[in-house]
Order: sequence, then C-alpha cells, then structure tokens
Amino acid sequence: MGRPFKILVVDDSALQRRILRVMLTKRGYQVSEAECGATALRMCAADSPDIILSDWMMPGMDGIEFCRAFRQMSADRYGYFILLTSRSEKGAVAEGLNCGADDFLTKPVNIEELESRLLAGERILQMQEQLRENNSRLCSALSELKGLYEAQEQELTEARQLQQSLVPERFKDFGVGQIALMLRPSGHVGGDLVGFVPSGPEQVLMYAIDVSGHGISSALMTARLAAYLSPGHLGSNVAFEKTSEGYRPCAPHIAVARLNERLLKEICTDHYATMVLAHMDLRTGALSLCQAGHPHPIVLRANGQTEFLGEGGMPVGLISGAEYETVDTTLAPGDRLWILSDGISESEDTTGVMLGEQETSTILGDLADHGPRAALDALMWHLADRTGTEDFEDDISAILWHVSGSQSGQNPIEEEPIPAVGQ
Repeated sequence: MGRPFKILVVDDSALQRRILRVMLTKRGYQVSEAECGATALRMCAADSPDIILSDWMMPGMDGIEFCRAFRQMSADRYGYFILLTSRSEKGAVAEGLNCGADDFLTKPVNIEELESRLLAGERILQMQEQLRENNSRLCSALSELKGLYEAQEQELTEARQLQQSLVPERFKDFGVGQIALMLRPSGHVGGDLVGFVPSGPEQVLMYAIDVSGHGISSALMTARLAAYLSPGHLGSNVAFEKTSEGYRPCAPHIAVARLNERLLKEICTDHYATMVLAHMDLRTGALSLCQAGHPHPIVLRANGQTEFLGEGGMPVGLISGAEYETVDTTLAPGDRLWILSDGISESEDTTGVMLGEQETSTILGDLADHGPRAALDALMWHLADRTGTEDFEDDISAILWHVSGSQSGQNPIEEEPIPAVGQ
C-alpha cells in the first residue's frame, strides 16, 4: 500500500494493549491504542485505521457493539476487524460475523497465529485498495468518455443541421405544379438527399439520392453529391450544359452518366449511390427521368391509375462506363409523381414484413386528397403506425410533385393538418 499498515488496538486492559503494541511495532506496524469502544470510535472518525484488534468483553460498549457502530461509519477505505475473545462457541462466532467482524482470535493471543491473521487481512486490504484505485481510474475514464460523447453528440447535432440545410426549400408552388420534399435520416445524419433546381421560369430539375450505408461517411458523400447538383453555379452542375443562350438541363441519362464518372474519378470510397434525376417541363407537363438503382418512381394519375416508371438501372459510383436510360411521360392536371427512397418500401411492420412497392402505392393512393405537404406528413404517420416506432432503421426521403388543376381552371388541393401518431 506504500505505507505501514495502521492498527488500532482496543482493550480495557492496559497490559494487554502494551503487549500487543510492542509485538506489532517490532513487525513494522503503526499502532495506536484505545481503552474502550467509545474512544476507539472517536479515533476512527479522526483517522480510520487499516486493521482493528478489539477485545470482545469490555465495560460500557463491548466489542460487538463497537464493531457494529464502526461498520456504520462512512469511510473512504475498508477497515479489517479482528475480535479478540476467550469465547469459542459457534454461536458467539456467528454473532460476531453477523455484526461485521472479519476474523477471530482466541485469548491469550498466539503471536504466530496473530501474524497469520494479519497477513490475511493485509491481502484483503491490498485487494480492496487495488479495487478502489481501479474504480477511480474507471470513473475517470467514464467521465472522459462522457465528455467525448457529449462533444460528439454536439458535433453530430450540428452536422444534422448542416445536412438539413442542403435542402433549404421544402415546398414551392410553381403555379401549374407544386413540389414538396421530405428528408428524415435514421440517425443524426444520413445518406439520403432530395432537392430541386428551377431552370428558368418553365422548367424544374428534381433529384433524389440514396448513398449506401449510414452515418457520417455516407453523409459526407451526400454533401459531395449535393455540390455536383448545386443550383448556385450551373456551370459545375452535372445536370446542365452550356448553350449560346446560357445553361439548360441536359438529358437525365447523360447527367447521371456524368455523375457516375465524376464519382469514380474524384472520390475514393466503397460507397455508391442510387438516384432518380427528373426534368419537368412546366408548360407541357412533359417529364423525363433517369432511374439509377433507386426504387421506381410512381405516377398516380388523376383517374386513380398507378404507373411505375423506369427499368431499374445501375447505381452510380460502381462501374465506369455504365449506361443509363431516360424515360419519358406526360403529367396532366391532378397527376402526381412520387419519388421515394427504399427506406419507405423496405420498412418492416412489427412482424418483420416489408411494406413493398405495391402496398406503398396503395397508401399513396389513399393520400390523393391531401395537399403535397400534408401528404408527406400523412405518409410518415402511416409508416410510424405500421412499424410501431418513429425511429426508423433506414433513412427516409421523398419528393412529391403535384400537377395542380390550374391548367383546367381548378384550384390546387388545400393543405390539411395531419394528426400526430397515435391520435
């Protein structure tokens, strides 16, 4: 322990105390004396000993009462308690152990037996000291880890805010159509990204991206992809090409192929991404899109008919020279285009059954009377109700494009409040 063991000898006999003190001092112990239990308690409160040798039979407070009171005292380390007694019956031994004594010695004390008992006590005290030191180190390590965890939580919270800022505008009314976006990472940050880029007064570009994996590395790659599709500088946006009159969107499959090569050339990672890139002509309702491994975009016609667009396609960032296709269709007033991440169709209910694309389309059909923003809220309500939790295992993102009825003289669908889950 790095110091002499401190022993307190408690006995109403001055002779017995002196005999024990001389024997113990010769053996390197630091010894103090007390003539009764009350005095010993005051000494223990001032300076707790390592080992106590206490007589059982003493006037006033006997050894049993002293032991019990000693155990009730608060101390930063354990004290080894040995009772000295001429009683050897089993009932007396049990009584002493029950009150907190660690060992017994019969009187008169045999010095060799006393040494053996003290060595046993020293081993226990050394183990107690080592355990206390280890606990102290553990508490210090846990405190440090807590600080690191809190700092990481703060950084991840800020990262989440930064990632959410990549989608600064979640709803926009273009007159002939409305767009609503949803981005819900499964953790602090995720690998999903949705957005749109107005390209002149009569065109809009929409994109949905799902980077493989979860967490920080996926989020960093998502941020990089956002830069490739940034509306701030169309000259660096892979979905636009320069003309004599400025910049215009290129065919979706060309833009996706460019992005695929850019990823493979500039980013060294095992991550890849699925995506849908869609171009909408606001004048004619013409829609052109490219599907690259993302779930099929779903068109819900005003008459209730459902169409799945695309043939699947290859994810971006996997194979150089991958070829992609553009799919064309036309959206009429009342039609809706849904672009959803696989976190929706692959969500599982409480029995482990996935939602699937067909059931997803059924739910979307039930939301036809909701406005775009309310429809996204209602979709999340359905998912939480079905899975039994709002903490989804995968990132969830969605784009909803609704062709308003203004082209036929109708008013856009009004937004409706959606009740919270469980209401």
